Amino acid sequence: MKNKIFMYLFLFAVLFVIFQYMNEKTIFESQEKKINTLTEKLTKAKDSISSLHDKVLDLNYFTLQGNENAMTYFESGNYDPAEVEAMVSDIIYDKNLERGGNSLIPVAGINGTMRVNKLKFLNHKWIQADFSDGTYWGEMVIEYFFDENRELQLTTIGSTLYPTN
Repeated sequence: MKNKIFMYLFLFAVLFVIFQYMNEKTIFESQEKKINTLTEKLTKAKDSISSLHDKVLDLNYFTLQGNENAMTYFESGNYDPAEVEAMVSDIIYDKNLERGGNSLIPVAGINGTMRVNKLKFLNHKWIQADFSDGTYWGEMVIEYFFDENRELQLTTIGSTLYPTN
């Protein structure tokens, strides 16, 4: 009888070990599948980040802060490019407060006064600006430079007014 009990215990232990092995194998395979899926997602995310980083570098090429030659131009004249950008932006936005609208905008407002909404510094000489009167809007290119007296000169080079639909 003792032998039968030990045999049953041995068979039960073998079945328990087989059950544990199969259960752990299933868990391991499931975790390995999750790891592979997450690794693929991580690789795709890194590729996306790299692609977006390259795109940002391309977009920043036509900016004052992203153009090494433009920054060198200002630094050679003892100007800080960031301060120049802030100062010129402030002056252009302050012109929005002038009576009759911003004097840099060559188009009169139809439904109010035209005001500059956004600026993008292309380099050390030109700015692209968006303007609107609330209904009509357009864009213009502004040339800026500092004269021999270190005074800021602003000139509108060209503009376009978009049709409304």
